[in-house]
Amino acid sequence: MGNYNQTGVFVMGEYLPPSAFYTFDPIRYDLIDLIEPILSSIGGDHSEIKKIIKESNDINNLEEGKESPFDHSTMLFLTSIDWKEGGGSPEPLDNGIARDRIGRFPSDTGNAIEYILEFTREKDGEINFHELLIKLTNGLSAENLGEEGFDRGFGGMELLGWLNFEEVKLLLDSMHSGRWMIKSNETIDGGVRDSLRHLQTLLKAAKRRKCGILMRRHQ
Repeated sequence: MGNYNQTGVFVMGEYLPPSAFYTFDPIRYDLIDLIEPILSSIGGDHSEIKKIIKESNDINNLEEGKESPFDHSTMLFLTSIDWKEGGGSPEPLDNGIARDRIGRFPSDTGNAIEYILEFTREKDGEINFHELLIKLTNGLSAENLGEEGFDRGFGGMELLGWLNFEEVKLLLDSMHSGRWMIKSNETIDGGVRDSLRHLQTLLKAAKRRKCGILMRRHQ
């Protein structure tokens, strides 16, 4: 959109790109168990990754001694996601309001997990709440993972972080424990509680399916 200036000439306003959209995918494997096999596969040794991932044609078709054609993050995505039998798209953890509301949160970055972290405080004795939220939204950064290249890949893929199945249950327990509080300077009225409610929907779905959860960003 734009406006007319004092001379009557229409001037385009500053372009404001839409905020990113975030998704939360079901994962079958704990990502930390895939890092070393993927690094070996990138170098041409596919034996370990093939022992773990038996149902993927992309992995089965890798030729021993030849470097993987996939980058680190693409391989991590291909090997971890809870694909349907035959390689079909995974059944989403939610098809309703929770996925949409937490996927595009009305903050500058659109990241509801970062918002929760910014405007909550842990009480004495709580050790999991923030730690698990940080892992979910930033666990695949080089700083946290200790390896580069697993957070960004070909075609604009951005993998942020993950929780394994046990951590899904731990975070649910922490959310219900009451050992945290919302800060008084929260900028969006009800933003933390709404975000936690929608996150809880996704985590409960993952718990029922006995799977982990992977957070991605889409620009």
